[in-house]
Formats: sequence, structure tokens, C-alpha cells
Amino acid sequence: MEYRRLGKSGLKVSEISLGSWLTYAGYVAEENAVNTIHKAYDLGINFFDTANVYMTGEAEKVVGKAIKKFQRDSYVLATKVFWPMGDGPNDRGLSRKHIMEQAHASLKRLDVDYVDIYYCHRYDVNTPLEETLRALDDLVRQGKVLYVGVSEWTAEQITDAVHLADKKLLDRIVVNQPQYSMLNRYIEESVLPVSEKHGIGQVVFSPLAQGVLTGKYKIGEAPPEGSRAASGVKAIDHQLTESNLQKVEQLKPIAAELGITMPQLALAWILRQPGVASALVGASRPEQIEDNVKASGIKLSADVLEKIEGILA
Repeated sequence: MEYRRLGKSGLKVSEISLGSWLTYAGYVAEENAVNTIHKAYDLGINFFDTANVYMTGEAEKVVGKAIKKFQRDSYVLATKVFWPMGDGPNDRGLSRKHIMEQAHASLKRLDVDYVDIYYCHRYDVNTPLEETLRALDDLVRQGKVLYVGVSEWTAEQITDAVHLADKKLLDRIVVNQPQYSMLNRYIEESVLPVSEKHGIGQVVFSPLAQGVLTGKYKIGEAPPEGSRAASGVKAIDHQLTESNLQKVEQLKPIAAELGITMPQLALAWILRQPGVASALVGASRPEQIEDNVKASGIKLSADVLEKIEGILA
């Protein structure tokens, strides 16, 4: 496993990180989830990601239980705040009230004294940006959060946050968590350049396009049994287009020529970006993470990247 600095911070994270969206606490048996996290750690992954909203706090409990056997300073733990955690008017968003209450609730569920990274899971148009940044700054000063991040914020929103933090001497955003894959490249236009300008690293989710880039789905065939598509996970629907599946079929020979799997090719392609610190994968079985981690350190040549670009374009 190779490690990269998270933006311009001094924090180093594994090039492959393990998330818990759509996998733990509800979709995967707890024992299998714990075994997968332990396997990831044994393979050099030091970065584990979850969120309060994943199965309404249950995913955090599973992750907290799994990492209990690890020395606290040996891993990087991230969680998030924004989405509704109840039916009340203050049970959502990025108000000071919601941030503070959810930060303490997450620490309790994870059974840790602090989280390394605390993400704003989306942008809140209903809360003044200064209120949000000041609440996060207070959590950093209290030692309950070490670094502040955002997820799926626009380039303009990131810029506003950086400038306001500098003006008010508040803790700066160091990481953005956007969706990014061979089949979803929207961040390349403005989010990546703006982030690099301000020293913000990317930890990208859905780097395998919800499993489409594994090559398991075929045009005209029913989804494999046990796959996300077969299980009715709606998040994959917009990725399962005939155009995307055709691209995957054209990418398979490239992976075969290199002697690597399709997931390894897709992850190595993500990691070609210097602004990306880590590719966040979801694994429900230990053998999946074993395959994924082998993408770390793979360097794709200019010729290979040109072939891939020709297919994706």
C-alpha cells in the first residue's frame, strides 16, 4: 500500500480507503463487515469512512466495533453530518445545533474521543456559511475533530468557504469527497483545479461506478445474483446504461493486456490524478478488498491513458 498527503495537510492516507455506504449495518452481515475491515487494515488501509446517516447511525456502530482492536493513532477515521437524523426541524443541515449534537452522537456511536476528518455531507443553503465554519472550528479547537472536509460541494462553494475561513481565521477545509470515476468525471472541469489551488485533496467515492466498472454487468443480461443491481439498490440505475456497458467491454482488453483486473484498472486510472489522495471503495467481502488494494502503486503509461481516453470520450 502506498500513502499520499491529504491536500496540503500533513496527514497521510492510504491510496485505497474503505467506506461503509450501502455495505455495513443492513446490507452485509456484521461479522462479514468486521472481517472485511480487519482484512483492509492488515493489507495497509489506514483510512476508514462512514457517516451518521448510513443506516441512521448503525453503520457507525459497526465500524466503531471493528476498529476497536486497532491502536487509535494507527488509522484515520472519517464521518459526516448534514442529512436528516430525525423528523424535527433541527434534525438536519449544517446549523451549529445540528453539527454539535451530531458530532457528539457520532463520537458515542464510534466509541472514540475524536474523529480525524469531519465532513459536511452536502452544502446547506439554509444556514449561513460562517455559522457552519465556526461550529466546525470549535470542534477542532476542542480536539474532537482534527480536519474539516466537505462532500459534493461546488467549486464556488469551496472557494467561498476558503476565503471566509481565511478572513475569519477559522480552520480551513483540507479535503473534498466527490463522486468520481471513469464514467463520472464532472470534477475535472472546475472542482479539481479550484481544490488544487487551495490545497484541498480529493477522497473520491463510487470510483467503480457502483460496480459497473468491475465488468460484472453485461448488455442484455440480467444482473448477477447478489449484485447491487439485483438487490434493488437504486443508486446504480443511472450508471447501468448501454453506453456505459459498451465502454466497459472496450476497457476489458486493456486490463487483460496489463495483467490486472477491471477494478484495479479503474482505481489506477483514478489515482493518476495527483489531486486525488484516496479512492474510497465499498467491499462486502474480504476478497474484494484484497483485489482493490493491488491498484495502489500501479502506474498507467501515457499510451494506456490515451487508449482509455479514446474509449471514454
